[in-house]
Amino acid sequence: MACIILALTIPEIWDFRIILPLLFISLTLYLLARIEWKDVRRAWIYIFILVIFIVGLNGLLSGRGGPSSVTNIPSPVLFEVPLKIPFTEIGWDVPITISKTWFALNQITRMLCMAILAIPIPYTMDPNIYGTAFKRMGASDNVSFTMDLAFRFLPTFARDLTITMDAQRARGYELDNLKGGLVARIRRLAPLVIPVVMQSTVTGEEVIDAMDLRAFGTAPRTWLKDLKYAPRDYIMLGIGVALFIACCVLKWGFGIGEFFVPDFFTRFLIG
Repeated sequence: MACIILALTIPEIWDFRIILPLLFISLTLYLLARIEWKDVRRAWIYIFILVIFIVGLNGLLSGRGGPSSVTNIPSPVLFEVPLKIPFTEIGWDVPITISKTWFALNQITRMLCMAILAIPIPYTMDPNIYGTAFKRMGASDNVSFTMDLAFRFLPTFARDLTITMDAQRARGYELDNLKGGLVARIRRLAPLVIPVVMQSTVTGEEVIDAMDLRAFGTAPRTWLKDLKYAPRDYIMLGIGVALFIACCVLKWGFGIGEFFVPDFFTRFLIG
């Protein structure tokens, strides 16, 4: 719950003086989870590619996705990046300004901070208590069951894909020793997508039928497992709520939290 509260706080903050302490707190919560690197290595590779090459470059080139002050405030131009549409004569120069550069760094930090908070949830919680956990936090039955199915979807999809791949290997379908590297491997995986997608569709229909047979949504539901708060849970909840209130007060009460480019960053780039 504390991770969720912090994740809701970060999108409203653009001031690096607040983002950096939130990043430190998020990293502390992540380290307390004691997740081994081998278990999350692949997930972090995808996150780094998404955050650095997509979010970072988008902020650096366009400055969009954030407050309007990124592109509106006067800012010195560092250099221009020539962009051209392939096979045409259409092209233009995109100015890289100091404000866009700082915005890209801020955006990368904010996204990494939210990713650090999101990673421990699927790796430390029992999948059987997702719905119960959201119900215990006060969510409705519909929301709780929706979140339960959403968290279960990707692990279930990955399990079905692994089972299908093992079944095809048993039938002599080559998936490992391929020439051509990643492209050839992806091409060989294409025939496996249809059965996995069909299995996911059938499973979804079975879940819907089971819910209809049990008259889900017509009355409040009971849950098989009952979760109770421990003292440390109340402490973490209190810290999360306190941080959320503090950030709201700083932003809307004192005007601290808006995007700005610090003087030291400008001096560092200009010299």
